Amino acid sequence: MRYRQLATGTLALGVLLLIDVLRVWLPGIITIFGQAASTPAELMGAFALVWFLLALGAPAVVRRVGARPVTVVAAVALAVARLTLTAAPGGRTQLWLATAGLLAGLVWLVGVAADTDRPVPGLALGFAVNAALHAVLDTVDLVWRGDWVGWLLSSVAVVVFLVGTAQPGRRTGSGDAVPAGPGGTRAWLLAGPALLLAGMVALSPALARTGMSYLVAGDGVARSPLFGLAPVPVAVAGFLCAALTRPPRRWGRAYGPVVVLAGAVLFALDRGDLLVPAVLLTAVGLGACLALSDDASRPAGDGTNASRPAGDGTNASHPGGDTANAGAGAARRGYAVAAGMLVFALGAVGYYSAYDLGYPNAAVPVVVAVLVAAVAFTARPVVHRLPGPFPPLRAAAAVTALALLAPVLADEVPVASNRDGPPERLTVVAYNIRMGFGLDGRFDLRGLAEVVDRQRPDVVLLSEVDRAWLLNGGHDTLDLLADRLGMPYVFGPAADPVWGDAVLSRWPVRDPRTLPLAAVGAPTGAQALAVTLDLGDGVRTAVVSTHLQPPPGRGPVVQARAVADFATRYAAGRPLVVAGDLNTEPGDEAFAAFTNAGLLDALAAARPLATSPADDPRQQIDHVFVSPGLTPSDPVAPRSTASDHLPVAVTLTLPPR
Repeated sequence: MRYRQLATGTLALGVLLLIDVLRVWLPGIITIFGQAASTPAELMGAFALVWFLLALGAPAVVRRVGARPVTVVAAVALAVARLTLTAAPGGRTQLWLATAGLLAGLVWLVGVAADTDRPVPGLALGFAVNAALHAVLDTVDLVWRGDWVGWLLSSVAVVVFLVGTAQPGRRTGSGDAVPAGPGGTRAWLLAGPALLLAGMVALSPALARTGMSYLVAGDGVARSPLFGLAPVPVAVAGFLCAALTRPPRRWGRAYGPVVVLAGAVLFALDRGDLLVPAVLLTAVGLGACLALSDDASRPAGDGTNASRPAGDGTNASHPGGDTANAGAGAARRGYAVAAGMLVFALGAVGYYSAYDLGYPNAAVPVVVAVLVAAVAFTARPVVHRLPGPFPPLRAAAAVTALALLAPVLADEVPVASNRDGPPERLTVVAYNIRMGFGLDGRFDLRGLAEVVDRQRPDVVLLSEVDRAWLLNGGHDTLDLLADRLGMPYVFGPAADPVWGDAVLSRWPVRDPRTLPLAAVGAPTGAQALAVTLDLGDGVRTAVVSTHLQPPPGRGPVVQARAVADFATRYAAGRPLVVAGDLNTEPGDEAFAAFTNAGLLDALAAARPLATSPADDPRQQIDHVFVSPGLTPSDPVAPRSTASDHLPVAVTLTLPPR
């Protein structure tokens, strides 16, 4: 029992540390190694894949050197990289530390696979603990928390992981200290695809909260939800119960594959109101598929040959055959986990690079779910399990209890109020926040909040808002920033339901509408989000947030005209503000589309007012346009490197009442 718990716990902790490293490494591809929309997606994809391809050589190293030395060395390297990343060094140092940690984690997985033929409990608990902890931390990773809590929890996890790894003896994931059998290949093969589906859909707290925000009004526009993390404990409990209990027999085994496919299809439909059922279905289905893959080539806790099913290719009278069979099984498991993690990389790169290359990506999660379902459904049924509750179920209850804390502890954004009556002025800030990552590649919520809050804004318009992309670490950047600013939000989806533009306001927001914009060859989807600020006593102002996407080699003229027409029709004679990253400069045809519609350049008094790149601004591409009834003053682009753009701010005097 001690070895079973030790092996399961150590594997779960290692998975937790590896996911932490991935949450730093994946955003580093586009924020440090390259620049999205400027560095070729093919080059960034090649950089991502090469490390997973290198890991395919790890099984040969394990076979030559031995599993234990490789596992111990790789575990130490993973632990050191993970703990060092807690210091959040930023820049190239951060990227290469994360890369070293990733490669070490992949090699560690291969080494563990050689000695573990029942990995499902450890993998499932690792995925679930990561999701529960991420939810309790409000989707901010421990890596980005430089306080004592971050250091303490990171240090404890690393120390316990290393102590567990250092314990002598070969262990299976299910029994005593005995040589691992030949099974477990299917379960290890699913480690990578399961990690991808868990991070993208099933166990993503940010996606669950984003889905809840679409259910507030049910009109396709997301709003600040109450108890937005409520689906997380349900998903965690469903996933663990399905993964750690005996699967049904005969055709009942199909429920897991069918449910995981249904969840992946709902996610692929790109509808915000379907995100919550997608999360819950994928979580339960994924757990059930892992349980099906838990191939028991021998009864748990029994190291004898007599208990193996007949016809498995071993000979009880020839111990040497057992050794050879175990060695072949170790090699198969090593190659299986390396190949599975390559599937993770291919799926992640294939899905997210579509936003730069312009091809449909909805099939990627469905194809991965088909792979998971096929591997699970065709697995050999489990021959025998220990009587009574599966021991990790007790840990599952503890993990679910941890996840239950998330909706209780989560900060809820206060409701906007106009109790002071209509103001005379409004301060507007428009900011492209680049998913929350600064120029140094660090997730810099504090820097974003500080530069915005210094302007004392009444309304904030945000571009490049990411609410759950695994590629960017799986954060709900919008909700996190709204919490820090104390401003409720309205979100308009652009590329998909979790990427787009937002409006944060200290005043109540009415009648939100969103207009999808024609792509006209641009790499990423675009939209225009219109809202009405209720300033009290019948005074209302229209605000439109957008992020224009220029086609290759041209300006965003078509989109600019569409936004100008949509905004003026929506305002219907009321004061109007249109702002965002418009990717056009004064004098360009797209810029003229707004002035020709009768709007004024609210930043004209400060021209030239360059906003990009943030460390050496040369381009004037972030703008605020207003209707003639609004009088702009004090336009500014405050310096900050919390994004690759500078924000623009301006104070607008309202027309006399």
